[in-house]
Amino acid sequence: MWCGPAGRDGREGNMTQTTEYTAVFTGTTRKRLDEIFTRYPTKRAALLAALWMVQEAHGWISDAAMAETAEVLDLTPSYVKGVVTFYTMYHQHPVGETFVQVCTTTPCDLCGAEGVVQALLEHTGCGELGATSPDGKFTVIEVECLGACGFATPVMMNEDFIEDVTPDKVPDLVKKYS
Repeated sequence: MWCGPAGRDGREGNMTQTTEYTAVFTGTTRKRLDEIFTRYPTKRAALLAALWMVQEAHGWISDAAMAETAEVLDLTPSYVKGVVTFYTMYHQHPVGETFVQVCTTTPCDLCGAEGVVQALLEHTGCGELGATSPDGKFTVIEVECLGACGFATPVMMNEDFIEDVTPDKVPDLVKKYS
């Protein structure tokens, strides 16, 4: 697993596939995608759903996965890459089993977000934003806004939204998600 830094928001970094790529859209996954196609007027309209399926299968969206998605949806790889790089919800490099997003926008920062970030980096072993912990369990990034300024500091741990996180609460959170 890639463990290098990926930038404060986790969006930069090496996207090279280091192992042989395994196609996503085969068997039951292809059947799921075909069923999704029935909900949209064009295949292109199903792109976001297809990308979620790729990320669900591989944990991130590599160049090879973008090419496969493009082929299945009759799009160009560059079009798919444009969508992947536009949306921050898609991982462009391997991430830990628990993907941690910390709001560091001004209101949250004034309420101690930087302390929460530092505690998370220390207790997860990530060391720096965008890096994955050596055990592969965590990746911590900062995000611009989680929409909970009144409950600073909000943190997303995978799909779980957690309010009022303080540096003191971090060890228990990390233990819960380990």
